[in-house]
Amino acid sequence: MRILVVGGGYVGLYTALRLQRKLKSGEAEVTVVSPDPYMTYQPFLPEAAAGSISPRHVVVPLRSVLDGCKIVIGEAERIDHAKRTATVTTLASPEDGTGSVEIAYDHLVLAPGSVSRTLPVPGLAEFGIGFKTVEEAIGLRNHVIEQMDIASATRDPAIRDAALTFVFVGGGYAGVEALGELEDMARYAARYYHNVKPEDMKWILVEASGRILPEVGDEMGKYAIRELRNRNIDVRLETRLDSCTDRVAVLSDGARFPTRTLVWTAGVKPHPILAASDLPRNERGRLACTAQLTVEGTENAWAAGDAAAVPDLTAEAGKECAPNAQHAVRQAKVLAENVLASLRGEPLKNYEHKYAGSVASLGLHKGVAHVYGRKLKGYPAWFMHRAYHLSRVPTFNRKARVLAEWTLAGLFKREIVSLGSLEHPRAEFELAAGAEPPKRP
Repeated sequence: MRILVVGGGYVGLYTALRLQRKLKSGEAEVTVVSPDPYMTYQPFLPEAAAGSISPRHVVVPLRSVLDGCKIVIGEAERIDHAKRTATVTTLASPEDGTGSVEIAYDHLVLAPGSVSRTLPVPGLAEFGIGFKTVEEAIGLRNHVIEQMDIASATRDPAIRDAALTFVFVGGGYAGVEALGELEDMARYAARYYHNVKPEDMKWILVEASGRILPEVGDEMGKYAIRELRNRNIDVRLETRLDSCTDRVAVLSDGARFPTRTLVWTAGVKPHPILAASDLPRNERGRLACTAQLTVEGTENAWAAGDAAAVPDLTAEAGKECAPNAQHAVRQAKVLAENVLASLRGEPLKNYEHKYAGSVASLGLHKGVAHVYGRKLKGYPAWFMHRAYHLSRVPTFNRKARVLAEWTLAGLFKREIVSLGSLEHPRAEFELAAGAEPPKRP
């Protein structure tokens, strides 16, 4: 029996890990297809961007954790469930796609996650920075420090102003936590610059709705706004980004901000592989699933996480489980158990989990939380944020590394250095060889 897991994120990793542990010898083989050789623990991306956690501790290597599975690094391009095949473009495939391979399977677990949802805003594709991968998080950290270096070195007030203006679009977890952590880091870094002060920097949060962090509730969301504004962060609600051409962010309220940093975190959308399959989807493009995490009306097809519209049995009829890590990790456990039950002819279980609440970091020692009806803010909420996410990190080894790094960080000063040159490792050699080096943003 062949089980194909498409996606190496929360659901893909945890499902494959549980199958690896529970399958009997020779009962089935598990293949995991993922574009990256690691799983990224996304709630730690803001801390990685701020330098509180090393990037290597934010990711979990698939090959070492899933040593009983076959790992294929590549992008799933098409799924023909009727024929039980998936077309995958691997690293060894030519760019024209002629080298794509077909992987046959008996059971399919579709868990590709989601991708950033962008809008046709002029200039966004050219100048926007995402915040969904560890590469983007580390790149943004390097970029922010580099802008402070530019501002310190220039005598041109226009260049200095643009370098020290940081615009974040999106008031959800990713946008608020990234802004909070990076502003905290930049404020600390400013003490090492002779001519850059915290008050010289402009940090702007743009949110189209009338609130931020809706998951933590209205009261805690309002507290988060007050906390950010007390740090001189410009929070603009019911405001949209109209354009960012020529590195000028133009907002719907008429404000214009010359800036070299525009971070886009305004939501996500289903992965394109869902549309390139013959599986049923709902009106929002997610897979239509049952409470047993099977794809509706389809045999031997399973899904969970961001890609799946799973009914929430603890809420009113018609409501779906929120696409977040809290559900994804728990869904993966039930999904793996149900795949095993299907192989063995046993009854399937329903996925049922009452939403526990949410926690969010606003920077070092600052946060908000609404968990099991209790509302926390400041240091207690920040501590709960760290404790909860530490408990969710896969494997004991990874937990120990993160905890050790936090402990050491509490004893020593922050490291303030930009390693932006890592993005162009051949630049020095190309310059020596007489080639034109790549331009930096």
